[in-house]
Amino acid sequence: MVGGAETEVSDTHGFLNVHKPRGLTSFQVVSSVRSLTRIKRVGHAGTLDAPASGVLPIALGQANRLIEYLHEIPKTYRARIQFGLTTDTYDATGQALTKGDPTLVTLEQVQEKLAGFIGAIWQAPPPYSAVHYQGKRLHTLARAGVDVTVAPRQVSIYRLETTSWDPPVLGLEVECGKGTYIRSLAHDLGRALGCGACLIDLERVRYGPFLRKESVDLEQLRTACEEGWWSELVYAGDEVLLSWQAMIMDSDKEKTIRQGKPLAWNDSEHESRRCRAYGLSGYLVAVLTYEKQDGQWRPEKVLNLTPSFVE
Repeated sequence: MVGGAETEVSDTHGFLNVHKPRGLTSFQVVSSVRSLTRIKRVGHAGTLDAPASGVLPIALGQANRLIEYLHEIPKTYRARIQFGLTTDTYDATGQALTKGDPTLVTLEQVQEKLAGFIGAIWQAPPPYSAVHYQGKRLHTLARAGVDVTVAPRQVSIYRLETTSWDPPVLGLEVECGKGTYIRSLAHDLGRALGCGACLIDLERVRYGPFLRKESVDLEQLRTACEEGWWSELVYAGDEVLLSWQAMIMDSDKEKTIRQGKPLAWNDSEHESRRCRAYGLSGYLVAVLTYEKQDGQWRPEKVLNLTPSFVE
């Protein structure tokens, strides 16, 4: 039956690299995964708007406690931007606001303006977005006809690469950090060129270690669940932490950490403020934070990812 893997579902902790199709919300994808796998605790990282597609990391079980670290990892998108049109949503799903003349825009001009969007920039979120304003989400206020002005936030764009140019449509690959709205990037680029622009297509092709070419769609997941091998698609929970420094603890040190006590680790070079700590079983035990004041590692999160663990 669906979700009938041989192992107990409560033993499954990790990430699924799911391809979200256009037309579904991220929440709907989570609901589908929960129904297919029969795992109660299912979450996602990096919301994709309903018209967008691509990589949506799905956390299962205890891996939900690691989602916050995934938010810190860069993402890569492929976008198509149409010049000469602005909308209230900053994308093709919205109501048209203005129409400009993009016929004089050249690729050289576009690339010149794009250079100004690389690095740490200030960006205002779209009016139709999930950002909170005075306790309510912007899209709720926008649908109610409430006009608000949200202060720009600092976001990071690491790379902008043009992939196609078929006037008035630009193909663009964007590598960016958390909180970046590609819709706002399209809108701001159109404003910089003086003709307006909106996003007409968006696909997330990478989210940290998760690649689009390695993702599974919901039908593939359904088949895997029906045949009982879906757990083979699950990435270990520590997949999102592999760039961090790692420590291996003996049983005494593991007991200390599980009791919530700090550890002195004199033989470590402390290359970073955080590290992933493993027990002799090979499973991730905790995320540790280094306190320079007393030279000790303190447990930030203590996990139990062993198969014998039942939530």
